[in-house]
Amino acid sequence: QVQLEESGGGLVQPGGSLRLSCAASGPIFRINAMGWYRQAPGKERELVAQHLHSGVLTYADSVKGRFTISRDYAKNTAYLQMNSLKPEDTAVYSCNADVTDGLSRRGYWGQGTQVTVSS
Repeated sequence: QVQLEESGGGLVQPGGSLRLSCAASGPIFRINAMGWYRQAPGKERELVAQHLHSGVLTYADSVKGRFTISRDYAKNTAYLQMNSLKPEDTAVYSCNADVTDGLSRRGYWGQGTQVTVSS
């Protein structure tokens, strides 16, 4: 019943910026953590950034210093600010949320949004 909707993907030139959004909706009691993963063609899905309930932030080494994850608690939304984009950042980016809905606790995935970095 909980749904995640990603937006903000698109085509951008190397060195450019994009801001991804992930909005959660449904019977949410608490969002314990939110994060972003990405998967390029022929590659395994990898963690890009994660915002834990404790406030600890985790970033992949390849994006440290360029990407920033943040949350708007009032909107049940997570953002991924992506700066200094490189062609190797091209992938489908998917949002993940660890949600307590009053009956159980589980992870949810969005459908993904395409990010293409090319000149």
